[in-house]
Amino acid sequence: MIRRNLAAATAVTATLALALSGCGRSNDRPQSDAPASRLTNGPATGTITVWAQGTEGEALAGFLRPFKDKNPGVDVKVTAIPWDSAQNKYQTAIAGGTTPDIGMLGTDWMPTFASALRPAPADIDTGDIFPVSLQTTDIGGARLGVPWYVETRVLFYRTDLMKKAGFDSFPKDWQGFKALAAAYQDKAGAKYGVTLPSGGWNAFLNNLPFVWSNGADFMNADQTKWTFDTPKTVEALEYLSGFFKQGIANKNPDAETGSTASAFVDGSVPMFISGPWDIPGLKTAGGAGFEDKFAVAPIPAPPGGTSTSFAAGANLAVFKNSKNPDAAWKLVQWLTQPDVQVEWFKTVNDLPSRQSAWKDPALTADPKVSVFGEQLKSTKTAPVLTTWTQVSAAADTEIERVFRGGKSPQDAVRQLQSTADSLGTGE
Repeated sequence: MIRRNLAAATAVTATLALALSGCGRSNDRPQSDAPASRLTNGPATGTITVWAQGTEGEALAGFLRPFKDKNPGVDVKVTAIPWDSAQNKYQTAIAGGTTPDIGMLGTDWMPTFASALRPAPADIDTGDIFPVSLQTTDIGGARLGVPWYVETRVLFYRTDLMKKAGFDSFPKDWQGFKALAAAYQDKAGAKYGVTLPSGGWNAFLNNLPFVWSNGADFMNADQTKWTFDTPKTVEALEYLSGFFKQGIANKNPDAETGSTASAFVDGSVPMFISGPWDIPGLKTAGGAGFEDKFAVAPIPAPPGGTSTSFAAGANLAVFKNSKNPDAAWKLVQWLTQPDVQVEWFKTVNDLPSRQSAWKDPALTADPKVSVFGEQLKSTKTAPVLTTWTQVSAAADTEIERVFRGGKSPQDAVRQLQSTADSLGTGE
């Protein structure tokens, strides 16, 4: 089943963000004032409560048997909660002092809940975790969790239709990518060459790989100033806008759940950008032999640019009012060991946050999976700021005005810069 999209994994609704961050205009970066601890010797004991969302929440309880075997005096109670209500549930629990010991928090949720979290013990080794993922846990001078799994985006494409379109291999650059999308239409019978987000929730976030690959960024290095209004950003948006102007991509694609996968399977839109969770779903939807008709590839690079994609995922964090923090951190430590992460990948297809786990054949043998590992070497992530949700929502509006309404990219980024400057960075 195609089970998750970017919005579910990383997005915060604007309304909730306003409520939690005081409209994002706080003068203080959110941080935890709880001191970091060290793990005790010996096995975990007592009760550990865990909240986890989506497929992870459904699969985790059964996955923990080896941990319980090693720690016979522990009882782990897992509560599966829906993604769409998770943040409200966490916030209510924080206000009422009824949080679980461990929470599964989307990477861009961390600023919102930072003041309610405990710093991770220094003896939990994070040395080989992907740096782009680890930085999402570092807030206010403290490390407030451990990355559990990572996500990145690559291009899914139909190999059989690519050959009909006259291409022997997937192009690595922008020019070739657009040419392939057009050839899918002209020579392979596709209605559109590629699905690209043209507006709505997280449209800007989903297009960021092209902005980043072109050498643009939207913040300075120390995250104190927004930098949307640059020639590189305009250039990337002009490139993307061309897909819609030329009719290679649909300005108003079907937003119904599963529609992108259906169009991919029937060949009407043979390219889209997504994450690893779509691999098993597409194999099932396409039926016997379909796995040989599609592949994945890194984000194409512009002239003089790089192939840089978006990284997200989820962190495991322990709340300050945990009744059993030592045992909770021992469970976090176990769940983030390389060998355990490999088994977790086999269970739910979550990509390991530990780089050493990527040496396992479970991740290297399948070329569809190994491409994600290669892409993870060149990724960026959303800023760890309380105002990011509001800025991202403003960017979604401007993206839609460009791709659907014909607004010039230059005017759009100028307006976005003004909006972002007025919202500030929450510092």
